[in-house]
Amino acid sequence: MKTAKKIILWTLVTFALIQFFPIDRVNQPVDSKVNFVQIKQAPEKISTLLKNACYDCHSNETIYPKYAYVAPISWSVKSHVNDGRQRLNFSVWGTYNKELKENMLDRSIEALKHKTMPLPGYIVYHDEAKLTEAERTLLIQYFEEMLKSKTY
Repeated sequence: MKTAKKIILWTLVTFALIQFFPIDRVNQPVDSKVNFVQIKQAPEKISTLLKNACYDCHSNETIYPKYAYVAPISWSVKSHVNDGRQRLNFSVWGTYNKELKENMLDRSIEALKHKTMPLPGYIVYHDEAKLTEAERTLLIQYFEEMLKSKTY
């Protein structure tokens, strides 16, 4: 029993200590001249869907939930945000070249069709990110139209 108490004690001590190593939750400033929603003059419905379902991980407008302030969960959240921004960052859309935009739109369409985005773990805690079939179709059509008309 002594060993179990020591393990619990050291687990609690470790948990307390890792709280002193917070993640960086500072968002980079958003320039409306290169932000997707502004430069595309996205319709309000599209803008709302993107901001609710995509922008937390795929923009510099991340709103961190309360659980993102507790390590080690915060490390996972920050890792997901960094990965999302690296793959597609709507806040810097205007800085991407033509080929990259085409690729990102293609990948976004595939992710929406296969329901791999938003991440299933994300929508568990974010009801506003749960896309209906109609909303998925609307986003897919919007992105496909951009590709077809080459207006990205």
